[in-house]
Amino acid sequence: MAIELGHFALILAFAIAAASAVSGLWAWNRSDRIGLVLRQGAVLQFLLVAAAFAALIQAFVTSDFSLAIAWQHSHSAQPLLFKITSVWGNHEGSMVLWVLILVAMGAAVAMFGGALPDELRTLVLSIQSLLAAAFTGFTLFTSNPFARLSPAPFEGQELNPILQDIGLAVHPPLLYAGYVGFSVCFSFAIAALISGRIDAAWARWVRPWTLVSWIFLTLGIAMGSYWAYYELGWGGWWFWDPVENASFMPWLAGTALLHSALVMEKRNALKIWTIFLAIITFSLSLLGTFMVRSGILTSVHTFAADPTRGLVILALLAALIGGAFALFAFRASALRQGGLFAPISREGSLILNNLFLAAATAAVLTGTLYPLILDALTGRTISVGEPFFALTFGSIMAPLLVVLPFGPFLAWKRGDLIAVTQRLAGAAGAAVFVTILVFALSGASISLAPLGLLLGFWVGFGAIAELIDRAGFGRMAIGLSMRRLIGLPRSAFSTALAHFGLGVTVIGIVTATAWQLELVTTMQPGTSKPLGIYSITFEGIDERAGENFAAETGRFVVTAPDGSTRRFAPERRVYPASGMPTTEAWIETYGFSQLYLQLGEDAVDGSHVVRAWYKPYVTLIWLGPLLMAAAGMLSLSDRRLRVGAPRPAAAKAAPAQ
Repeated sequence: MAIELGHFALILAFAIAAASAVSGLWAWNRSDRIGLVLRQGAVLQFLLVAAAFAALIQAFVTSDFSLAIAWQHSHSAQPLLFKITSVWGNHEGSMVLWVLILVAMGAAVAMFGGALPDELRTLVLSIQSLLAAAFTGFTLFTSNPFARLSPAPFEGQELNPILQDIGLAVHPPLLYAGYVGFSVCFSFAIAALISGRIDAAWARWVRPWTLVSWIFLTLGIAMGSYWAYYELGWGGWWFWDPVENASFMPWLAGTALLHSALVMEKRNALKIWTIFLAIITFSLSLLGTFMVRSGILTSVHTFAADPTRGLVILALLAALIGGAFALFAFRASALRQGGLFAPISREGSLILNNLFLAAATAAVLTGTLYPLILDALTGRTISVGEPFFALTFGSIMAPLLVVLPFGPFLAWKRGDLIAVTQRLAGAAGAAVFVTILVFALSGASISLAPLGLLLGFWVGFGAIAELIDRAGFGRMAIGLSMRRLIGLPRSAFSTALAHFGLGVTVIGIVTATAWQLELVTTMQPGTSKPLGIYSITFEGIDERAGENFAAETGRFVVTAPDGSTRRFAPERRVYPASGMPTTEAWIETYGFSQLYLQLGEDAVDGSHVVRAWYKPYVTLIWLGPLLMAAAGMLSLSDRRLRVGAPRPAAAKAAPAQ
């Protein structure tokens, strides 16, 4: 009965979304009451889709295999957590999660958008309802998650063992929140084009939604990277997989949108470009949805889908993205340009930042789509992998990292590049010194790695130098400088922290890529092998039974240079329900570095294949995004982002006679 109620709730949510979209777009400036109706409709859509999602969770938790997707993707022996995560470990259930986050964003606009002008909020909710109707309709008519089986099977077929991990509980919801969060920015852009109102206040309203989406997407990508690193057992953190790229492109465009909206808020400039970025960012999110669900890719990330679903998604993309760009082409010329500024200025630096990010997005998009387009048109199959992306993306990002620290030092409207260069001299000197020191101590050979390190340290020290300069250290008493530092606005700290986090990530990428050590060997119980400064001893194999798998667990002891030891227990698992084997690597962290151990196949003589990596400072790769996300949260807490539309001041009371 709960399944039927959930199905009915989803149908009702679709009807309300469609009615809200039609009525809102028709009467957004004709009736004062339509805004109230749309706000109520947005909240009701969220409650109904949440009820539908809860019905799916209930079916999976109770192992109700009369529900087709529960039978296909769950098993009664699965742990409770993985029964719940199985809800979105498939195409149909993940679409309901996608729609749930979409309507949650609409409900958030309805409930927390009180500072918005009524007509703008009505238009935004109308576009959100249109998106909700489109994707709820797609879910109901081509990907019905409530399809029943009769008679009900006794047992399910189990979730893909690779997905039976805590990462599935965290990574997809975070990623979807980032993807779908940009729908609000898209709705704001379309609303601005329809109403013709776009100014600094508009940028201030849209920037918090951009920040929220960017934070979730940053965390989602970082979590996905770490999940692949420890779960797939290949020791890598990024493969330039097309679906990885599909999440990375909206992040790049969203980063550009954040900076562009800042220029628009401060200087009332870049209006057309900001609108364009808001549309393109969500369009790239929709492109990622198409790539995952159309069946054109074979990847651990993708869901098996029939061609009909792919064609329907393609039609939705054409309608939504094509309609948005048609409206943009029709209305953009009517938007007035904002204030003027010199090329050497804060605005100029942010535009340069945008150009580099746009070029990087285009490079990743080309490398991702070109093989697919070539295959579709000619039947030729080619592979575009890491060498292409490392060359193109790296060559674009390197100059961006060079100019990045200059931006926060430049004044708005007109800046002094020579003076800024002098103020950054200390950061440049520190970056060069630390790079030479690290290079000398590591004993590494000549390569491009020191240049990468130099860029990472330059960005990090540049961020610190910004705070030091703004606080006046070196120009006034220490006590006064400390008080000035504490009194800086949160936006100053958030900018410095975000740039520092980027520098940390660059350092982690360079060190883990250039100076990692790898060992691939066979080991008998009782033997030892060296890996750099560590010694790995293989003691033997234990067998254990998990809740729904059988495992061989290796017993290893790793000895560090100081004589301390740690025990490693990598596993090889087999899941009886599906017969699928998996490997579970064991990872130990030494400072910011990690030693990674994987147990391979066994041989007739009792030896086992062992793969081990020492990855220096690899954790910095994920620490950087955490710092960047924290910077976003800090910026989000800034009071200025909570200030809404200016309201007329109350008239002063007449003086008493």
